[in-house]
Amino acid sequence: MIAHPLIGDTYITDIGYYRRARSHYRERPQGSDSYILIFCVGGKGWIRLDGQSPLALSEQTVAVIPPDTPHEYGADESDPWSIYWFHLKGEQIASLIQSSGLEAGPIHVSLSDSDKIRELFNQCYDLLSSKAYSASHLIHVSHTMRYLLSFIGLIPRRKQEAKTQAYIEQAILYMQERLEKNMTIDELISHTSISKQHLNHLFKQSTGYAPIDYYLRLKMQRACQLLDLTNNSIKEISVSLGLSDPYYFSRLFKKIIGASPSDYRSKLKG
Repeated sequence: MIAHPLIGDTYITDIGYYRRARSHYRERPQGSDSYILIFCVGGKGWIRLDGQSPLALSEQTVAVIPPDTPHEYGADESDPWSIYWFHLKGEQIASLIQSSGLEAGPIHVSLSDSDKIRELFNQCYDLLSSKAYSASHLIHVSHTMRYLLSFIGLIPRRKQEAKTQAYIEQAILYMQERLEKNMTIDELISHTSISKQHLNHLFKQSTGYAPIDYYLRLKMQRACQLLDLTNNSIKEISVSLGLSDPYYFSRLFKKIIGASPSDYRSKLKG
């Protein structure tokens, strides 16, 4: 494996699964010559690196122990862990571990992500158990390991994206509830509890518009619905959307929609 150009950069030296590993304990005062990846799928356990405070591991948590680092780890006495584990070597492993985010500490994963990691583990385990003599199968295991580490690296980013999306949805719901009134950026900041700079950044990143620009576009979208579905005058629609000046409303509508309110209403739709 070390000599093979497609395997030597990333390969597994040891792999296993311990279920409800009561009294499980390992201590390596000199560390290991490989990276050790531990995936706790049930129960509890702990890892201590270089004499530091122990890191608690619980269900659906992934952690890594760097090479040449004194360490010890073990199962919780009352609720022993069930773990999948790998020992990993190769020139690319350090970079893959760094890009995965595991260097910063354990990562908690969702149930669906846990299922995916187990699936990838089982692929590696089954092939190493039955086809360890086959170079083509070992290449597949090496690529699967790279994929597994890169998949773990996406998890924190997806969590951040979900958090960002929650802020955006909260802000947009607040806007939609106030289409018939007016809203200031300070009110929106107070409601979302994030800074003006951060809110602007999130909105431009997600929608392409600043928050107030997006709010005005929502108003014009509602105006289109009212023009299509009611016989209300342009002035009545303008006032119903919190815009007392119908001339300003018409200019804004044309700027955003691309046609004046009267031209928009005159076009056949459906």
